[in-house]
Amino acid sequence: MEEEIEYRKLVVRPKALEDVKTARAHGDLSENFEYHAAKKFKNENESRIRYLERMIRTAVVIEDSAGADEVGINKKVTVYIPEDDEEEVYSIVSTIREDSLKHLISIESPMGKALLHHKAGDRVTVRVSDAYSYEVEIRKVEPASDADDAKIRDF
Repeated sequence: MEEEIEYRKLVVRPKALEDVKTARAHGDLSENFEYHAAKKFKNENESRIRYLERMIRTAVVIEDSAGADEVGINKKVTVYIPEDDEEEVYSIVSTIREDSLKHLISIESPMGKALLHHKAGDRVTVRVSDAYSYEVEIRKVEPASDADDAKIRDF
């Protein structure tokens, strides 16, 4: 994040400012598409810088105390869901990286909380709400592979 901030401040910001100046010099700003596009890009860059700086300020380091054979962050877990008679594979990730469509589930999600620190062969209850819960069986726990790491980073 710090590298991206530095790049945006030292490379992108000066170019964006120059693009705004160049577009402004073309005349009537009310009908100048280049000017509006350049301003929009400049503002998006500044917004991204503020977002990244806020993420760094408020970041919390997550300690993974899970053993090698236990479910923990950045582990791949195969679970059997008897209710649906299906087997699913999930990667356990931090909240910032969760993406259920890619089977990346957060350690803060109901499934993530239920699986955390359990081992293959364990049956756990996933409590979705006070009114609904279901059981899953952990079939396999393994470290995320390099391909999984790429999928996790691709957010």
